Amino acid sequence: MSTEARLAVRKTYKLFIGGAFPRSESGRSYQVHAASGDFLANAALGSRKDVRDAVTAARAAVAKWSGATAYNRGQILYRIAEMLEGRREQFVAEVSAAEGLTPGDAAGIVDAAIDRWVWYSGWSDKIAQVHGGANPVAGPYFNLSAPEPTGVVGIVAPAGSSLLGLVSVIAPAIVTGNTVVVLAAPERPLPAVTLGEVLATSDLPGGVVNLLTGSVAELAPWLAAHMDVNAIDLTGVTDPTLAAELEAAAAENLKRVIRPSDPDWAADPGLSRMLSLLEIKTVWHPKGV
Repeated sequence: MSTEARLAVRKTYKLFIGGAFPRSESGRSYQVHAASGDFLANAALGSRKDVRDAVTAARAAVAKWSGATAYNRGQILYRIAEMLEGRREQFVAEVSAAEGLTPGDAAGIVDAAIDRWVWYSGWSDKIAQVHGGANPVAGPYFNLSAPEPTGVVGIVAPAGSSLLGLVSVIAPAIVTGNTVVVLAAPERPLPAVTLGEVLATSDLPGGVVNLLTGSVAELAPWLAAHMDVNAIDLTGVTDPTLAAELEAAAAENLKRVIRPSDPDWAADPGLSRMLSLLEIKTVWHPKGV
């Protein structure tokens, strides 16, 4: 047996678009550092073309994903939680390095992220019962309201919570049938890339979740202005001037906008984020003669 020191196989971090892992169209990359300042990896620096490709993939996936039964979507989200559990140690290491936490604290965050997938999976076939139903009307009609997905949602992931915050903005969007294009936190993208690897092997159809790494200031304007994006979640935008510009760009096709915020990601998420990405369809049908 050779006594020479073995060189580790260094990972090439890529984008996650349409269920595949392409390199950035631009061919660019940037350095990712731990909270301690140590070099961790080179991540893909996404481009405008990558945003367009991701939106195209997300739009192509809407019909299949929104047309799946709510029960099936819940099963797939639960499967994601199962696979996160199986790679728990890797996520603990990545969250610890990214956020400068002790392994014990990072483990608590990873566990909370796994539990959050499970929590949202349980809402898949219940949200319509809670926020839909028959309405009382004066006349011989049935009047029924039911929530439906908005469509393609652009998301700027939280900068301060590389996994729990990321899960907390993706899961409520997709559980109800939306598809998403997510800009990962630029300084802490590695948990997002690893999450993409989990999603790729979790029965989630390609294109439902698309993850881009790179500069928010460069990529978010193209996502906000894209005419085939139906809603945008600006939670992770930390620059007030950029946030205002993105809201103005989103107004061009009347996108729904979730404004920048910094919530306590460990708190009960409630239903507001799910409901903000739903449309209510009301149907009238005659009854009797």
